[in-house]
Amino acid sequence: MIRKAAAADLPAAAAIYEAIFDQEDRGPAYTNWMRGSYPTGEDARKALEAGTLYVGEEDGVLWGVVNLNGVQLPEYGEIPWSVPAAEDQVGVIHTLCIHPAQAGKGYAKQMAAFCEETARALGKTVMRLDTWEGNAPANHLYPSLGYRFAGSTEFFFQGYIREILNCYEKKL
Repeated sequence: MIRKAAAADLPAAAAIYEAIFDQEDRGPAYTNWMRGSYPTGEDARKALEAGTLYVGEEDGVLWGVVNLNGVQLPEYGEIPWSVPAAEDQVGVIHTLCIHPAQAGKGYAKQMAAFCEETARALGKTVMRLDTWEGNAPANHLYPSLGYRFAGSTEFFFQGYIREILNCYEKKL
């Protein structure tokens, strides 16, 4: 089941981020995130307070977390999007994370489908997202779900991570 997060979910959401960092310490690394900087429990708390944090759970155990909103990073302005949309018609998937112990079960696909359905219900007409160029699983997943590669550019994420991010879009 995927649902809006509650305050009680914050420790488990932060634990998913930490589990990803732990897995990446052993390799391979699919994110360019920085432990202690992003993502953190504080990032999850901010999304919870904004009403945009969602979690996936099974039998009371969280397997995933995502921040779904309409916030487009400034660098999105450099991407040649092909699906025209007013700013308030755009849904944006941020930090879609599946606990490494739950990988390969189709949860990322479920989370993406949930985000699309939720965005449609909110009147969004297009979904956009970005992912690090080195994130092979995500760069394979999104096109397989009907997302179009729109372009890539250097982002200065959170003011401390310079990275090339691939951007994807899907008409809803």
